[in-house]
Amino acid sequence: MHDDQALTMGRVTRVLAERLRPAIYSDPRPLELAAHVVDGEPIPVAEGLGAEYAPMSVGDRWGRAWGTTWLRLTGEVPASFAGRRVEIVADLGFDVNMPGFQAEGLVYTPGGEPVRSLNPRAQWIPVSPEARGGEAVEFFVEAASNPVLLDYHPFLPTEEGDVLTSGDEELYRVRRVDLCVFEQEVFELVHDVEVLHQLAAELPEESARRAKILRALNAALNRVDLQDVPGTAAAGREELREVLASPAEPSAHKITAVGHAHIDSAWLWPLRETVRKVARTSSSMATLIDEDDEFVYAMSSAQQYAWMKRDRPEVFARVKKAVAEGRFVPVGGMWVESDAVLPSGESLVRQISQGQRFFKEEFGVECRGAWLPDSFGYSGALPQILSGAGYEWFLTQKISWNQVNRFPHHTFLWEGIDGSRIFTHFPPMDTYNSQLSGEEVARAARQFKEKSVARHSLAPTGWGDGGGGTTREMLARAKRLANLEGSPQVSFGTPNDFFEQAKAELPDPGVWRGELYLELHRGTFTTQHRMKQGNRTSERLLAEAELWAASAAVRAGRDYPYDELDALWQEVLLLQFHDILPGTSIAWVHREARERYERVATTLRGIIADSLQALGAAGEADGLDAAPVGERLALNAAPFPRRGVPAASIAPAGPAAPVSARAEGESFVLESAAARVEIDGSGHVRSLVDLASGRDAIAPGRTGNVLQLHQDFPNMWDAWDVDAFYAGMRDDLDGPADVSLDGDAVVVRRKFGESAIEQRLTLADDGRLLVIDCDVDWREEEKFLKLAFPVAVFTDEVVAETQFGYHRRANHANTSWEAARFETHAQRWFLVREPGFGVAFLNESSHGFDVARESAGRDVVQNARFSLLRAPRFPDPRADRGRHRMRFGVLAGATVESATEAGWALQSPLRAATGTAVPALATSQDPAVVVSTVKLADDRSGDLVVRLYESTGSRASTSIALNGFEAARVVAADLLERPGDPIETTRTPDAVLVPVALRPFEVTTLRITR
Repeated sequence: MHDDQALTMGRVTRVLAERLRPAIYSDPRPLELAAHVVDGEPIPVAEGLGAEYAPMSVGDRWGRAWGTTWLRLTGEVPASFAGRRVEIVADLGFDVNMPGFQAEGLVYTPGGEPVRSLNPRAQWIPVSPEARGGEAVEFFVEAASNPVLLDYHPFLPTEEGDVLTSGDEELYRVRRVDLCVFEQEVFELVHDVEVLHQLAAELPEESARRAKILRALNAALNRVDLQDVPGTAAAGREELREVLASPAEPSAHKITAVGHAHIDSAWLWPLRETVRKVARTSSSMATLIDEDDEFVYAMSSAQQYAWMKRDRPEVFARVKKAVAEGRFVPVGGMWVESDAVLPSGESLVRQISQGQRFFKEEFGVECRGAWLPDSFGYSGALPQILSGAGYEWFLTQKISWNQVNRFPHHTFLWEGIDGSRIFTHFPPMDTYNSQLSGEEVARAARQFKEKSVARHSLAPTGWGDGGGGTTREMLARAKRLANLEGSPQVSFGTPNDFFEQAKAELPDPGVWRGELYLELHRGTFTTQHRMKQGNRTSERLLAEAELWAASAAVRAGRDYPYDELDALWQEVLLLQFHDILPGTSIAWVHREARERYERVATTLRGIIADSLQALGAAGEADGLDAAPVGERLALNAAPFPRRGVPAASIAPAGPAAPVSARAEGESFVLESAAARVEIDGSGHVRSLVDLASGRDAIAPGRTGNVLQLHQDFPNMWDAWDVDAFYAGMRDDLDGPADVSLDGDAVVVRRKFGESAIEQRLTLADDGRLLVIDCDVDWREEEKFLKLAFPVAVFTDEVVAETQFGYHRRANHANTSWEAARFETHAQRWFLVREPGFGVAFLNESSHGFDVARESAGRDVVQNARFSLLRAPRFPDPRADRGRHRMRFGVLAGATVESATEAGWALQSPLRAATGTAVPALATSQDPAVVVSTVKLADDRSGDLVVRLYESTGSRASTSIALNGFEAARVVAADLLERPGDPIETTRTPDAVLVPVALRPFEVTTLRITR
């Protein structure tokens, strides 16, 4: 026989696009259209339904950027439609390639019942499965005219990303609003043909199965009259029945499809628009659940459910019913899909505790696994946090975005820094927005790394990022792929169903140790510095507010502000979403976030002041650098003692270490009994000597505190990415500077480009830490600012603090894996060290850094650099421009222990206090064991909760002293504060001692009944 496969493939492609798909709807009848344009922000549903409407016609333009237009669709079912399935087809100017990224609408009945979303991939509204002639038709659409910001030429700077700067042009034009007959048989034929056509495209050309499929497709199209597709669709389907009935091979890969819509809580739209996106998608998914008995939909983020409950209760009621039926599945158990490297360990714990509590209270369920498909890398501390919160599994697919290295597993055990392991899956389809196309399911089977011992993967299925969710077209594909020769087998199920089967078939999975570093989006450690600073400040103030509120409750009987603290935590957790905290959202989002952070800080300072007042004490201005002297009281909210003030207490402070600042020739010297710093006339640090060892941290012939400016124009994803070639263009800002003495500080003022910086270099009150306060007026574009310190340390690794511990990273490029980590992140500090000597680099609010090995004659220098600021132009065209205050520290002669303590001190400086001394509620007798959180239990029992962790990477056996109150019972609890085994304590005249034994980096939670 002659080979006509290419001819048949081409025939099917054209007939599908030009004849079959258009024939799904027949006999279109235009409806009457009217509009009500909302002036300003969205209005309540009842107000929209009752508004005054003006006539509108197909072809009219509508919708300014970020506007809302309520549409009314009215008409009558013709007698000829009687007994048929009738739907409205409404094209508001959609581009089918941009679901979630442009105009969308939520359809309502006149009585205010939500129906479904109207979007580029779902342009239909159900009217009746069996219509009656003469039946009145009336629907309302709350249509959002969101501008397209990620267009066919992506990453172009735009002012449309903020309602304050967007234009007045109407963006969309209505193309059609028709009442039509839905031709069910044509719909089925389309998907018979489509699935077989896509399968054939994935099979080898010499495959007998492919040849049979194409022969059947050719025969089917020979039976379909292209001028009467509805009348001949059944005949065409009959020709395909045999090839569709041929079952899959016994060894075929299995795919569990999970309905999904990964709705970013903010990104190229503001938070208020996400509320509506969630309502639109959830309405559509509830409708799809009603129509298809096999469909299961999963949605993460308690925040998104909470928005629905507050603002769209009519949608939430439908969701709650579907959750009770097990068809609408809350997943992830977190408040939002947060960033997973920048938040503190306690924040990650609260993401889970707040999320799980909401799901438990609203739906009676607790999530069994973490669902973070799109965060930008995953901390090595996460396995312990997840397992400590009772999770059984973890899912992401973002690591498939790696620029260089292909990850070696899809199903594996992920081992964290403390040795905890959690069963993990990466969908081999490499997408969280699967359409269940033939290419996607074939890719999943082809790429699955564990195929020699397992055959099962998961596919999050539905339009996402901006929402939309699963479509009936995807369900039609799944039904045909359930058991089809030549294809993986596809069936819908829950994530828990999948993970149970995956564990059963893979009892001895491979292990990946340590962080899941994403070889992409490295700029997110630095972009939008104010997000990082607002988050760090909020985390610090939340910890302090809980500490003093718990102290006031225990020592003074004051009511604990549960509701206020919950609300504040939820606000901060929302802002840790993986496109807000990393700095990758539109200008509107970041403008609002800055305002929200300011309100959070103001409220928390009020809670702290009220708690201290109840304790008979008061703290002075936040961040007061002038430390108290003599017998004045000092407030120390950090978990380490400072200047005689115990951790987490208010007590008299001893004097600060004496520091001198003087000019010596053309240089300046800062000196204490512990350190000597020489600063040259250009403001650069010529030497930084640890006087205890006599070692100079600065490499011979080099200088530190050197500002370096790079061109920063990545190939893609401007706010997200720093590409390796950025290092090829560097400008050292080593020209003239204004350097002067100001009390015990050296002040350096420098201008460059359109920008200026003032640095204030001092020694901290311990006399050891060089503190660099920076006041930057940043006016550059597409530039990357670094602060460099070349240090005389011989090492091939960098130690960087992560949540509840630290991790080690190679600082050479022996392999492609190591080379790809050219820009990385830390919590409060990173450390370069050799035996006997180390240099720690501390930040107050800036996570990004790099350390490069450089040759210096016979020596090797570690060039350690803080990442200060970036200036991308998409999606926020003015990201980071403006005034920034940031603080850094350099500690010579550092160890992990001293770096940890100094990191806390830099973030939480001593403050002057008045009134009565306040002892700590709980103190660790081993400085390596850090008491990081003191609060009252979430269940409002009045129990005290103390969280602590081993910080140095060693085993620890010590006691926690509970000071000045009676402890009736102490138990070990999990991270959700659920009590476990009791702990036998001992009493002394001053305290109750709780013994703890910790493995390296272990996190432990104590629950104390008073």
